[in-house]
Amino acid sequence: MQEPTFLILTALAAQPLHGYGIVQSVATLSDGEVKLRPGTLYGALDRLDQQGLIAVDREEQVDGRLRRYYRLSDHGAVVLASQAERLRSRAALAERQLGLRPGPAGGAA
Repeated sequence: MQEPTFLILTALAAQPLHGYGIVQSVATLSDGEVKLRPGTLYGALDRLDQQGLIAVDREEQVDGRLRRYYRLSDHGAVVLASQAERLRSRAALAERQLGLRPGPAGGAA
């Protein structure tokens, strides 16, 4: 799973959000490292919806424009939890390997 997809799912884990809310949340979650453009975001949202990982929660009119809110589906929550565990496992592996490395970043001097 690509990082933007992971961050979109993570942004939707706590509450439904509309597109701009997702963009802001992803920027915050990534400490500003991931900036989603509208085309990228809405393409990803369509794909995630087709995969059953998210769903439209509701739609509302705001200043004459339709605002669509998305939520994480139950299946999406399972997939996100699995990805989070996979990343935790990989990070632990990297830390163990770094501990074997001689020098400043490793355990042996």
